[in-house]
Amino acid sequence: MKKGDFIWTAALIGVIVFLVYPPTHKVFISITTNYPYIAGFLKFAILATMGDLLAYRIVTSEWKIRKGFLFRAFIWGFLGIIIVLIFNIYGTGIAAAMKSGLLPGEGYPVAFAFFTSTIMNLSFAPTMMGFHRFTDTYADLKFIKGQKNLKLGHVLNEVDWDDFVSFVVLKTIPLFWIPAHTITFLLPPEYRVLMAAFLSIALGAILSFAKAKNKQQK
Repeated sequence: MKKGDFIWTAALIGVIVFLVYPPTHKVFISITTNYPYIAGFLKFAILATMGDLLAYRIVTSEWKIRKGFLFRAFIWGFLGIIIVLIFNIYGTGIAAAMKSGLLPGEGYPVAFAFFTSTIMNLSFAPTMMGFHRFTDTYADLKFIKGQKNLKLGHVLNEVDWDDFVSFVVLKTIPLFWIPAHTITFLLPPEYRVLMAAFLSIALGAILSFAKAKNKQQK
């Protein structure tokens, strides 16, 4: 194990301790309840960025804060804000649809969680993932490769859309995100966005293992 492994693990343990230690847990609940957008930004900016660092470590076998680190963290935070709103919209909408009889299973938490996760991931998730793939590609071109005066069309052409559709959309959504977010929507509302942020770490690890395996095969 490298020094970075211990630092990353210690940081993750620190986050978990902050969440479960009663005095700081109260702070977490207070911020999440009273300042949901700020909380959403911080959850994703911190946890999803940790997921990015872990993903790079898995693929390259080294820890490295790449150029564009703050830009990527900001994008994650922005997505955290969007997810706060989207979770509320879909959760409220599915509950209303079940109450009106448009969807079955009213009164059953598992049915609510499954329908919310499935409909959200089949409609909103591809758009969000596509946006993130675009911004990630932009960051690679601008900060890693040093390209200037980037135009929309150039960035779009650099995105591996075949991999995005065939793997990210058609495999990770039904096999990972729908089951994972079904569990997420079984949790109390104040923990759902946090769970989604933790899931980003898990998915980053999964995708990185797959990428590393493909690299070895080639």
